[in-house]
Amino acid sequence: MTNNKKTILSGSTVTGDLTLGNYIGAINNWKQLQDQYECLYFLADLHALTVHQDPKILKERTYSFFAQYLALGLDPQKNIIFVQSQVHEHAELAWILTCLTPMGYLNRMTQFKEKSEKHVKNINAGLYTYPILMAADILLYQADLVPVGEDQKQHLELCRDLVGFFENRYGNGILKMPEPYIGKMGARIMSLQEPDKKMSKSDENEKNFVSIIDDPKKIEKKIKSATTDSDTVVQYDLTNKPGLANLLTIYSVLSGKTMKELEADYEGKMYGHLKVDLADLVVETLRPVQAKYSDLMKNKDHLNSLMAKGAERARAKASSTLKKVYDSVGLL
Repeated sequence: MTNNKKTILSGSTVTGDLTLGNYIGAINNWKQLQDQYECLYFLADLHALTVHQDPKILKERTYSFFAQYLALGLDPQKNIIFVQSQVHEHAELAWILTCLTPMGYLNRMTQFKEKSEKHVKNINAGLYTYPILMAADILLYQADLVPVGEDQKQHLELCRDLVGFFENRYGNGILKMPEPYIGKMGARIMSLQEPDKKMSKSDENEKNFVSIIDDPKKIEKKIKSATTDSDTVVQYDLTNKPGLANLLTIYSVLSGKTMKELEADYEGKMYGHLKVDLADLVVETLRPVQAKYSDLMKNKDHLNSLMAKGAERARAKASSTLKKVYDSVGLL
């Protein structure tokens, strides 16, 4: 039976922890995607090496991220979930694509400029060429669709350019041209202290986000100290009360209540009442996720087994693509 489902591929570096924003946004949508598409999710541990990593911590972070994915409900039977470095074809295709990539294209990458300014003492070649590895990640699996944020659009464009360069030199039909995946617009969860920017797992200020594995006391403290305005009326107003609007958005999504219902519930009450109730709601929402995560992290053998199975399924696809590429470029 032929599988006519389109393929979606998404990767995440193993730095930071997944946040409440991830829980509400992308990852919640991923569970719905698994029936419509063939989904591959990978942990980009090779990409993490562009910044100096303590080897022990990197290994532990990879286990932690894999366990967080599973705890949030990604099914390893319905999705291919794997660790990038366990599929050697990523690095091999990246080299071939590197030999096709004009330096001028890499010089345009704004993220390299930004990260070079941030990591002045470690401006390495990997930081410069990692968009090529990202292209290899996508093209290995003949991905039709790739979810991309604003900061990654430029990298997907480079990936599409590389497909064109490859076709011009070696012919069509070897690598699939990927398209950006624009999902249904869900709730956008903002930073707790800076509500004008999105909640991010890579934020250096821990107070800005709730991690899905934060302990209850830490969650409570972060939500109670979230930035609001000097008014006292609980009312959704994104323009004039962005901090409060963000808290109400989180509350609405997790409780299933409309903004009007929440405004009625807190009529005559202070922001403090809302924060206390919201903290309790977040703690209870994340409790089963944290329990599953804790169980998974206690059983590394089980995680290793799932990683091996995921890598094996991923490699079956990746090796097929790499063989075609090797044949095309003249490698035996």
